[in-house]
Amino acid sequence: MCDSAPSYWIPCYNSHAVLKNDFVKYSHDDEALEDQEETGWKYIHGDVFRFPKYKSLFAAVVGSGTQLLALTIFIFLLALVGVFYPYNRGALFTALVLIYALTSGIAGYTATSFYMQLEGTNWVRNLLLTGCLFCGPLFLTFCFLNTVAIAYSATAALPFGTILVILLIWTLVTSPLLVLGGVAGKNGKTEFQAPCRTTKYPKKSLNCHGIEDLFLRWQWQGSFRSVLSTSSCTIFASVWGHKIYTIYSILSIVFIILIIVTAFITVALTYFQLTVEDHEWWWRSVLCGGSTGIFIFFYCLYYYHARSDMSGFMQTSFFFGYMTCICYGFFLMLGTVGFRASLLFVRHIYRSIKCE
Repeated sequence: MCDSAPSYWIPCYNSHAVLKNDFVKYSHDDEALEDQEETGWKYIHGDVFRFPKYKSLFAAVVGSGTQLLALTIFIFLLALVGVFYPYNRGALFTALVLIYALTSGIAGYTATSFYMQLEGTNWVRNLLLTGCLFCGPLFLTFCFLNTVAIAYSATAALPFGTILVILLIWTLVTSPLLVLGGVAGKNGKTEFQAPCRTTKYPKKSLNCHGIEDLFLRWQWQGSFRSVLSTSSCTIFASVWGHKIYTIYSILSIVFIILIIVTAFITVALTYFQLTVEDHEWWWRSVLCGGSTGIFIFFYCLYYYHARSDMSGFMQTSFFFGYMTCICYGFFLMLGTVGFRASLLFVRHIYRSIKCE
């Protein structure tokens, strides 16, 4: 693990050095520099804040990812204060259901507010999409897996009473809070803060394969090697085996490092994308940050075949069904982190130059 640490920060250090030189050059008042043709990331200042395609879906991703981030933080806080006991997994599952319901207002407010900033018009459809983006696939997966458990007469099948309680929580708590958050986001809308004016006609974005190559290399060295660490194997053994994991403080530190590394790597890749005059960074920042969820799924394949003793249709379907939902949740959460970090960065660098 230690030998991989420098690979996290090398692109960040290099981009910082190059960016510092760009600031010195672009902030200079010399007329000779003003007469030069704009190149690099300054050249696309009229397109960099052009809103992305599929604005409703994009806002829903940001809203759902923000909710999942808040959910994860609350779970870690409860774990650190000793709410969860080692042999009582039911308390953790109950907390997940309740906190997800109580944080649905965060998703509604964030998604609708951001959607209105992107000059969206159908905020009701955006709110419905936000509510179903993560909860929908999770509900369908649960229905299928619970049916499988009932068919196998397994104790993993939830009784009808528990399912009814979950549906009541979703109907009486999750949905109303989602709507209230959406209404608050719509009524409290603000204009999108862009340091540079967007031009009427967009410039053609370059198809830069080098960005994807850098993305794959850094993500492989960083996130994927972190996922394959011994702690990840212990967590999987605790969730899907009989081991008990109680070192929540270490896990919290690892989560904080994951957030920081995701933000830095996404910012670095966004900057390199802008330097080659490719202004379509919105969705790519989400994909870059959320790609860690894809690598976690790859580790699931490795763990199932190399580390676990699971077999049969029921165990296989339960493992891959729920782990796919977890990886999808990581994709939304870390994708939101990557986009938010990139947005702050892009606003900062274009606020520091003279945009006509």
